[in-house]
Amino acid sequence: MTAVAEPVRTALLRVTDLRVRYRTGDGPVTALDGISLEIRPGEVVALIGESGSGKSTLAQAVIGLLPESAEIDGGAVEFDGEPVDHTSERALRDLRGARIGFVPQDPGLSLNPVRRIGVQVAEALLVHGRATRRGAPGRAVELLGEAGLDRPADRARQYPHQLSGGQRQRVLIATALACSPDLVIADEPTSALDATVARRVLDRLTERTAARGAAVLLITHDLATAAERADRLVVLRDGAVVEEGPTARLLTAPEHTYTRELLDSSPGLAAAGPGRAERERAELPLLRITALRKRFRLGGAALTAVDGVSLELDRGETLALVGESGSGKSTTARLALRLADPDAGTVEFDGQPLTALRGRKLRELRRRFQIVYQNPYGSLDPRQRVADIVAEPLRAYRTGDRAARTARVAELLEQVGLGSGFGGRRPAELSGGQRQRVAIARALALHPELLVLDEPVSALDASVQAQILALLDELQQRLGLAYLFISHDLAVVRRISDRVAVLRNGRIVETGGTADIFAAPEHEYTRELLAAVPRPRKEPSAGPGPSPAAVAARDHAGLPGPDKETL
Repeated sequence: MTAVAEPVRTALLRVTDLRVRYRTGDGPVTALDGISLEIRPGEVVALIGESGSGKSTLAQAVIGLLPESAEIDGGAVEFDGEPVDHTSERALRDLRGARIGFVPQDPGLSLNPVRRIGVQVAEALLVHGRATRRGAPGRAVELLGEAGLDRPADRARQYPHQLSGGQRQRVLIATALACSPDLVIADEPTSALDATVARRVLDRLTERTAARGAAVLLITHDLATAAERADRLVVLRDGAVVEEGPTARLLTAPEHTYTRELLDSSPGLAAAGPGRAERERAELPLLRITALRKRFRLGGAALTAVDGVSLELDRGETLALVGESGSGKSTTARLALRLADPDAGTVEFDGQPLTALRGRKLRELRRRFQIVYQNPYGSLDPRQRVADIVAEPLRAYRTGDRAARTARVAELLEQVGLGSGFGGRRPAELSGGQRQRVAIARALALHPELLVLDEPVSALDASVQAQILALLDELQQRLGLAYLFISHDLAVVRRISDRVAVLRNGRIVETGGTADIFAAPEHEYTRELLAAVPRPRKEPSAGPGPSPAAVAARDHAGLPGPDKETL
C-alpha cells in the first residue's frame, strides 16, 4: 500500500533579501538591509525590535505603501507565489484589504474624523465588491459586532471622536477583516491602550483571524505581548534580522546578544520578584491628599473624574497610581500639584495646605515639586536647544546668574546620563529616550522633592524603558526624591514602586504594598488588571507548538497537523 504524501505547506508571504533605502538631504539611508522571512497560512509571526529597526518599513513594503522618499533597492516580496514588490498600483489596491488586511497603530490618524464609523467600514466592502450599496451598511454593523463593539448599530452611526481608544482600535480590526483576508498585518495595534483593553482587542483579533484561517504578522516592541501571542519571533536590529525561531526557543535559549538584551530589558518578561515591600510610614508625609473630588461639565452632563480620593506619599517613596484610561489617575495628579482646583477635599505638601495657598506663597512652594509627562516628543519645545529647555525653570525662578545657570545645566545633563555636549542639540536630533532624559533634567533643575511621573516610559522601547527606570532608581537613591508614578503597565509598576493605589471610575478600590498587591490582590478589579498582563504561552512538554489561532487556521485551510489531543 502506497503512503499518501502530505501536502507541502508553502509560504503565504515570502520576503527574500529585501533592501529598502530612503533618500534624505544627507544622502541615502538604509532602512532594510537584506531581510528574509516567511509566513505560512494560519501562522502568527511577531516582528520585534526597537524604533528604527525597520519593522514598519517592512510592513509598508509588503503592502506597497512605502513613502515617495523610499525605494526598494533589491530583493523580492511574494504573496501566495506572486510578486508584489514591482506590481502595478491597481494590483496592489486589489490586494490590500481583500487578501491582506492592515491594522495600523494610531486609530486617531487612521479614521476619517468627519465620516461615520459604519460608512468607513462599509467602504472596504464596497471597494472590493464584497457587498452591495444596500447590503453594505448592515454587514458593517455585523463586522463591528464581531470585532467586539457593544451596541454596534449605535456605534456605526457615531464619529471616531465619540469612541474610546479601544473602541476605535476595534473599528480598525473590523475594517481589516471585512473581506476575510489571508494575512493580517497588525502594526503596534495596542501600544497606546491600557493592559485590560489591549488584551480584549488582541483576544478579538486572534479570535477573528483564527475563525477566518488568516495568518498574522504582529509588529511590536512589546516582547511580553509577542511572547504571549506568536508562534515565531523575528528579531530586527538596524534593518537586519539578527535571530528568528519558535517563540519558546527564543525566550528560553536566545542565541544573539541583542535578543538577550531585549529580553532582559522587558519588564513583562524579566524574572518577577515579589515586588517592593511596604515601608514603615512617616509621621508627617511629604504629600497628603484627603477626600478629593473633581467634576467636569460635558455638554449638559456632569462627569465625576475624581471621587473622594485620599492618599499619602513619604519622602523617598514611590507610590504608583494604576488604572485604565478615564480612571482619574492624571486628574488626581493635577489636583495634587494644584494645576487644577478640586471641588472638595484638601492637599497638603510637607504639612502646608496647598489648596489654600495663593499667589507668591503658592509659587514658592511649587518649585519643590515637578512633573514629567508621557510623551517626550510633545513635551519639549522643538524650536529651543536642549540647554535652553533645561534652563527654563532656572530662568523662571531667577535662580543664579547666566554663568551659574550654564553650570547647573551641564551638571543636570551629566546627572541624567547625557553629558553637556547635548546642550547644543534640538529635540528633533534626539531619540525618544534622550528626549525623556532631557525632560527629567528639566524637572530636576530646581532641586524638587517630589516628581510626578505621568506614564514616563509608555512611549519608549523596552531597552530604553529599562534605562529610564534605572535612571529614576539611581536619582531617587542619590537625591531622596519621592515619586508619584502614574502608569497602566503593571510590569513597570512592579519594577519601580513601593506602594500601589488602584483607581477605578475616580475612586481608589485598593491600596497597599507592591508585594502584597501583586501576591494577594483583594479587589476584583485589581485581579482583572493583573490578569491582563501579557505572559508567555505555556508550550507543551514535547516542544514548541502552534497557537490556537494556527490550529484553527489549519483546520480552516484543510492543512495537515497533529491530532488535537496532542496539542
